[in-house]
Amino acid sequence: MSTHKYAGPIWSLFRIVVGLLFTLNGTVTVFGVLGAAGKHAAPLGQWPGWWAGLIQLVCGLFVLAGLFTTPAAIVASGSMAYAYFTVHQPQALLPTQNGGASAALYCWAFLAIAVLGAGPWSLDAAFRRDARTKDLVTSS
Repeated sequence: MSTHKYAGPIWSLFRIVVGLLFTLNGTVTVFGVLGAAGKHAAPLGQWPGWWAGLIQLVCGLFVLAGLFTTPAAIVASGSMAYAYFTVHQPQALLPTQNGGASAALYCWAFLAIAVLGAGPWSLDAAFRRDARTKDLVTSS
């Protein structure tokens, strides 16, 4: 990651926004709330819709909080790749033609989050700082 003084906070804000938007998509799919008028929850356990919504909800919350960020982002990225290639890509080649632009963007955003980490404003970073502090106290 860049050594620019704002890189860490901006990266954390990027992760928070992506996680929040993904979580909101999940709440629409799982609970039928916070969505456009006429948007209903997917039937409980229905494949793949309800399960995709559950992944969006759970992984979105983890990424939003910056907790277990890398595994949550990997699952989220994979689910969006699956959605793109099974739902959107068979309809047309390009995302602008097949309605899959958001799935493609989420897939790549979560892959970047998985590779680069949660950033300094995250629970993962807080737990690492806490563990380092405990190590320093016990080693002295």
